[in-house]
Amino acid sequence: MTAAITFNDVCVTIQGTQIIHDVSGLFPKGKITTLIGPSGAGKTTILKLCNGLLSATSGAIMYNGQPLTSYDPIALRRCVGMALQGAPMIKGSVYDNLKLPKQLQGDKLLEADAIVALTQVGLDAKMIHKKAHDLSGGQRQKLSIARTLINPTDVLLLDEITSALDPYAVSEIEQLIIDMKNRGVTIIWITHNLAQAQRIGDYMWLMQRGELIESGPIELLETSNNERVQQFMRGELV
Repeated sequence: MTAAITFNDVCVTIQGTQIIHDVSGLFPKGKITTLIGPSGAGKTTILKLCNGLLSATSGAIMYNGQPLTSYDPIALRRCVGMALQGAPMIKGSVYDNLKLPKQLQGDKLLEADAIVALTQVGLDAKMIHKKAHDLSGGQRQKLSIARTLINPTDVLLLDEITSALDPYAVSEIEQLIIDMKNRGVTIIWITHNLAQAQRIGDYMWLMQRGELIESGPIELLETSNNERVQQFMRGELV
């Protein structure tokens, strides 16, 4: 199995409190890994470590076999993109939102390229000049992903991106992410929805209180002999 990102004995301490404890594991290249566990387990911290928004206090994180610290942060975030829960939008049009990643780099986004990004996530090209805040929740979430993909992305980090959506929009987003995986993108997806994790995940990380309890093929959730995995499946892990 080829790893896109590898954690080796990673610890994170913030203001004197250790929140990630000796985490070692990998995220397989070109697969969907669902990152699951109770609230406060450290899942979002793991996600932020993957693209350098947070730095490990000790241990090492590798991206494509090279230390994460050896990458320029801006260059790294072009390759390891993140889409957040709630799809925050700036005021203005869909096009204004899509231009933002390029503008932050002092570059420009052609309207034709913006339309390509929209169609890649299943949005109509005619929406390009529509106000972003007039979009539905599902449309805003798709726009958030399209904005992340304006810069070519090898790894996509997703934090609870479907938690507030209706079932139809959830299905659309899930299919979009599966399609991206099929094009070779590595996906790391935080979800509190266990059924979703099992439905779309190839691999899983189960976190609790800053520790990696179990990782491996998604089927391990049903077959693991680890008592804490079994507790999680029974809804008893806190």
